[in-house]
Amino acid sequence: MQLARVQYDGGGDWYNDPELLPNLAQFANNQIQTDFSPKDKNIRLNDKKLYEYPFLFITGHGNIKLRSDEISGLRKHLENGGLLFADDDYGMDKSFRREMKNVFPEKSLIELPKDHPLYNCYFSFPEGIPKIHEHDQKRPQLFAIFSDEGRIMVLYSFESNISDGWGNASTHDDPPEVKEKALKFGTNILYYYLTGGKNQ
Repeated sequence: MQLARVQYDGGGDWYNDPELLPNLAQFANNQIQTDFSPKDKNIRLNDKKLYEYPFLFITGHGNIKLRSDEISGLRKHLENGGLLFADDDYGMDKSFRREMKNVFPEKSLIELPKDHPLYNCYFSFPEGIPKIHEHDQKRPQLFAIFSDEGRIMVLYSFESNISDGWGNASTHDDPPEVKEKALKFGTNILYYYLTGGKNQ
């Protein structure tokens, strides 16, 4: 399976730290015996081959603006079994929430409680999503948008910067234990998705 990063308009730096997904893929492959491609892949939400990439990742520091065909393409993709994981790299919160309301006007982002199975499906995170980088002393939160059947379609991490911990040591200079914590949590996301949330 190829993990894919969403390319979007609006001025936000969707492209930052291109090694994030390849590093997570390699770590997950070693930990849970998956076969994720270590290659970097970017895709737009109106791409006709979007269905080939069930796991989508979006991040950035600025504005996200989705076109109407990207909104409809993402909704169809997620309703057909895809997952979008969004990590606020500090600055995209307002625009991301706005665009998710455009994608699912009838649904809301719901914070996952600390006892949700995602936090313990492989590695244990009894305190919830870890905080990797500090910005303004707010607690880290993980939100989800659920399908009518209860499956997570969108995951959104806020005040955590979890994906920064997937970067190379030279990118953010995080201590090894912080990077490992971030990669383990990313692996939990992948594991939970691959098992279909059956332990929900």
